[in-house]
Amino acid sequence: MQQSPAPTGAVSRRAMLAGAAALAGTTAAAAVAAAPASAAVPAAAPGAGGAAERRPRTVVFRDVRPFGGAATDLVVVDGKVSGGPAPRGAKVVDGGGRIALPSLVDAHIHPDKTTWGGAWVSRRPASTIADFVEQDVELFRAQTRSVAERAYGLMSHAVSRGTRGMRAHADVAPAYGLAGVEGLAEARRRLAHALDVQIVAFPQHGVVRTPGTARLLEEGARRGLVDMIGGIDPLGFDHALDEHLDTVFGIADRHGVGVDIHLHDGGDEGVRALRGIIDRTRALSLTGKVTVSHVFCLPELPDRDLGALATDLAAQDIALTTVAPSRDLVLPIARLREHGVRIGLGSDGVRDSWSPFGNADMLHRAHILGWVTDVRLDEELADCYRAAAHGGADVMGLPHADLTPGAPADFVLVRGQGLPQVVVDMPQRDLVVHGGVVVARDGEFVS
Repeated sequence: MQQSPAPTGAVSRRAMLAGAAALAGTTAAAAVAAAPASAAVPAAAPGAGGAAERRPRTVVFRDVRPFGGAATDLVVVDGKVSGGPAPRGAKVVDGGGRIALPSLVDAHIHPDKTTWGGAWVSRRPASTIADFVEQDVELFRAQTRSVAERAYGLMSHAVSRGTRGMRAHADVAPAYGLAGVEGLAEARRRLAHALDVQIVAFPQHGVVRTPGTARLLEEGARRGLVDMIGGIDPLGFDHALDEHLDTVFGIADRHGVGVDIHLHDGGDEGVRALRGIIDRTRALSLTGKVTVSHVFCLPELPDRDLGALATDLAAQDIALTTVAPSRDLVLPIARLREHGVRIGLGSDGVRDSWSPFGNADMLHRAHILGWVTDVRLDEELADCYRAAAHGGADVMGLPHADLTPGAPADFVLVRGQGLPQVVVDMPQRDLVVHGGVVVARDGEFVS
């Protein structure tokens, strides 16, 4: 049986974060008690403009196999799947017997940091978050391309791989000002016809330990540049649990935006921070507007303690995201869902100062999820795809693109035998459709 590859060499982001989680792990329980392509697909002509342009009224995607089942015609009317027959004269796109699958959602990615499409970057050893943050700044200053240009390149590539929605984090700190969120806002504007994007103002350098950051977070929210205010390890990195959370939640509450906090801390520190997040969500009536990302303290908990926390998270409708970094740190998705917790899957960083890896391909991420959790049954593989499609949609508040009547016409067409085999083989996305409009063809974005 194949095993997950083990990291080697110098300290990596994954190893560093895993080490931090393991260091605190011994006190967790006590804290709780207190679908290969061969032929091009003829495509409907895409619109050249933004979201306001009138999409084709009716398109019939002929001879497609939803989820690998029997061949049928998929009728799209005004950007949504229709349950009725196609009217005479409708535009027809030949699917050639390809599998139709829901488009995917990247619930956690950092497009502002990426070097995607640029020259190779050699990275130096790093062992702490502070080390990586220092290299972030150096790389930012060395870039000859703007954040907007780099982010657009990565985000349009993600679309070509079947991504329909994206929760995008942008670093906010005195070293950058608001360049990150402004760049992502510009990329979002250019991709409005192809991708639904939420922007998080992420204080990678800390809220308390880096003076001036809170003011920038507030300005980003006040200017309407961001959908959410971020945070990072209130105890393990910022060393100020109450001040950090009060600042982040206060800004979100004042400006009517959401919260999305990176929580790498394990053990007692992670659980205490999670309890603080739950308490503030309840106190400020922010139910359904808060997300916690990574949450490395949860996988290590005994089942009873995990259930207790999951019940409290579900009561406040706090969503979680995972990037499936390893067997030990991936969230127990099925167990948490039993309690009604929304959980999405994400890419995290893509070819940035933290790591040379990443490709913003959420089908590949579903494959990684299956790999690190060592699944082998068809339904388990299908669950990995659902985590990358519907799980992320749940986190972002998007309707499921499940190919049923009334659902958004966001889907991909691929060659394959069925969904489980697609997760394993990761075939080219021959056609990507967003709102009934073709936005990518043969693995290439249609601008």
